[in-house]
Amino acid sequence: MTTGTPLCPECDAVILIPHDAMENELLSCEECGTELEIMCLDPIELELAPEVEEDWGE
Repeated sequence: MTTGTPLCPECDAVILIPHDAMENELLSCEECGTELEIMCLDPIELELAPEVEEDWGE
């Protein structure tokens, strides 16, 4: 992994990435609670996790 400090795209808080993290893993920002998805580990790239939409039986 590289030495960049990942920041929350919503509030710019530092996000701590677990040493055993995997790509596509979901994390929550401890400051604002936003759900984030790890898109890449080298370099670390975070994006907002996709919203889960209700199906409503369609």
